[in-house]
Amino acid sequence: MLERHELETFLTLAEELHFGRTAQRLHVTTSRVSHVVKKLERRIGALLFERTSRRVRLTPIGQRLADDLTPLVDGIEEALRRATDAGRGVSGELTVAFLGEWGAPVVSAAANVFLRRHPDCAVRVVEVQLSTSRSSLVDGSVDLLLASYPFDGMAHGPVLLTERRLLAVAAHHPLARRKAVSLETLGDHPVVQYPAVTSAAFKRDRTPDRTPSGRPVPRGPEGTTFSEMLSLVALGQGVLPVGEETRRYHPRPDLVYVPIEDAPPIERGFVWSESRATARVREFVRGATEAVLGGSGE
Repeated sequence: MLERHELETFLTLAEELHFGRTAQRLHVTTSRVSHVVKKLERRIGALLFERTSRRVRLTPIGQRLADDLTPLVDGIEEALRRATDAGRGVSGELTVAFLGEWGAPVVSAAANVFLRRHPDCAVRVVEVQLSTSRSSLVDGSVDLLLASYPFDGMAHGPVLLTERRLLAVAAHHPLARRKAVSLETLGDHPVVQYPAVTSAAFKRDRTPDRTPSGRPVPRGPEGTTFSEMLSLVALGQGVLPVGEETRRYHPRPDLVYVPIEDAPPIERGFVWSESRATARVREFVRGATEAVLGGSGE
């Protein structure tokens, strides 16, 4: 078994590839770093790093060891963090994010319920963009995100909100004069696309590749943010299925929102990384369920 300081030294040097910076991060001397690495190499029977006066780099054996150890160490640290959270109860800080203006009131209502029950836990509310919604959950900068379902690869709570689906079209578009459209209409017009980093399952639900009858849906240009996507629609470069709240939060004279009569409702709720499902996360979702739906959240 490797000792903790050996793991930390090896993985830090594998990341920094510099003895001086590694020593600074670990608050030890460079000679200590060198001693630990040499001890590991003797135990393994092979060089882990190639060292010259100009550079340090991993050997193939060293690279494989780093690749194998990193997820194991991350898993140990996550297990310890979850155990610590469970032992301390609901305290510390929780970062909750929303995506789009429609989500802010829901997050605020949920936070108020949560804070009344758990005054020792601080809640930080932030807004994320389409391009950072997933990465913020993966890297842990956000604990919970109020988003639209489906959001593949993440755990999720109960559905808190449902909305009718509308089709955003330019004010001068022929469809703007229609009282309603069907999903088949998507096969006749380019559909503005969400950013590539957006959840694949979400994109299949919101901007499908085919109509219900199997006709291909023309792909329009890709937007970076939701506001940019609506601007592409207003310029006549495509249409975009949206939720009914979009009409409330994005009223524009150059856009018209037409109901999609045969589309299922959009569902929204909280999502989070299963590996970061702490007591704080579970209690916040329970409070959100009570605040929005009026239930116990159990």
